[in-house]
Amino acid sequence: MPELSWKHHTLIQALLSRGPLEEKDFYFVFEGVSGRNPATHRQILNDCLLKINKELAFVQFELRGCRNQYDGKIYYGVVNNIADEQAKLGTQYSVPQIAFYKAVIEAIVQDETAQGSISNIDALNVRLEHQVQNGLGSQSQAGSSAIPTALKNFSKSQKEKTLNELVRDRWLCSTPDGNVGLGVRSFLDLRSWFHNNDVPPCHVCNEAGVKADLCQNEECTVRIHNYCLRKKFSQKRVDKLCPGCGTEWRVPKSEFIEEDEGEEQNEPIQSQVPLSGSAKRKRLRNCKSELNAVNTGLSQPSQRVPDPRRSSRRSTPVRFFFPTVQNSP
Repeated sequence: MPELSWKHHTLIQALLSRGPLEEKDFYFVFEGVSGRNPATHRQILNDCLLKINKELAFVQFELRGCRNQYDGKIYYGVVNNIADEQAKLGTQYSVPQIAFYKAVIEAIVQDETAQGSISNIDALNVRLEHQVQNGLGSQSQAGSSAIPTALKNFSKSQKEKTLNELVRDRWLCSTPDGNVGLGVRSFLDLRSWFHNNDVPPCHVCNEAGVKADLCQNEECTVRIHNYCLRKKFSQKRVDKLCPGCGTEWRVPKSEFIEEDEGEEQNEPIQSQVPLSGSAKRKRLRNCKSELNAVNTGLSQPSQRVPDPRRSSRRSTPVRFFFPTVQNSP
């Protein structure tokens, strides 16, 4: 199998050094190294990502894309596909911090209001004993004596510090109203867990409906992502009815106006107009500066996301670990 070229290395390094990149930023780097616009050369992009993933598979890594369910934007990142005790050695977080993260994730997906978030106070009050008991299996019968002292003594001030770090590193996010939601890294890494652990999917795209709109019929279990809803009901002739029970789906008219006049929300590649002349030369100069930033390992600030609306129920702890490469603070 041929080795990856410097172009592939640059794409991988951009994601490893700065964490997940928004689609437009990832495409910008791709166009800079390949000279091709991904919007008009989709097959070239797909072939490039396929080649990268064939090589990354040898070390249990994968370059994948996901949609942030809070803002509807697509992000690309490199994730680790295997969770074991050895992999945990590569994280910068302590055992109590990882247990705290898992407990927060569970609380978010168990929220039956489909908001996809919990309050800051609820996050600081999550209990860590459940994480240990599930990990101990039969030994959990021993009771509180089996709980490590580090978890027992994990104070609220330590939780608050950890919460800030998880938001900074984009494992979690802070919503405008002060709630705690999933970060884009969690959407990337926990995608398989969502599908395998009873997180109800979106009726339109079949991805986990961590943050979704619900049918007004309380007996109906249909949930749809806000961006999927806008696309589904954007056409004026389409009846705005629940696809499950037929109940009228009430959606503000402003959302349809935004969809009609704005960009296509559910398309993985956004339309871009090819540049020419001085504009093209200016963009290439900017791209060169961007690549220099990649080489120096600069990181982008944590993404803040809009307010959500509900999640799913789940009691089993998250089998998740943090990749060996972290964002620069």
